[in-house]
Amino acid sequence: MCDFLVNGKIVVVDVNLCVGCQSCMFACTRRFGNAGLGKSAIHIGSAGGIERGFVVIICRGCPDPPCMKVCPSNALRKRDGGGVILDAGKCIGCKNCVKECTIGAIFWDEEMNKPVICVHCGICANYCPYGVLKLEKKGDD
Repeated sequence: MCDFLVNGKIVVVDVNLCVGCQSCMFACTRRFGNAGLGKSAIHIGSAGGIERGFVVIICRGCPDPPCMKVCPSNALRKRDGGGVILDAGKCIGCKNCVKECTIGAIFWDEEMNKPVICVHCGICANYCPYGVLKLEKKGDD
């Protein structure tokens, strides 16, 4: 199961191993008790057809997160290991964090009017059958 207190981050080991099965996305959404893909904090997309492979869009755990700096309500706080943790109660739904993420890894939950941000729990890596992802704990390097 996922551990939100893990001091590490998700790493894309080899994007060329990705076959686009979206198992990681389903696993991520399930951590919220939902079905489908809509609330996943990781997205898999085509890089331009089967010949070009896939792209993995997930928070890279910035040590100095730009998304946190533009949050006017201080709803994002720095996470040990990189990235941020969302305090949904403080979020005003301005979407500044989405706009500021340099790699487009903050997604939006229209129903809740809040961002969906990876917490680097590792559940996506646990369900990736091809070893594309791994949870790199602090000290593993």
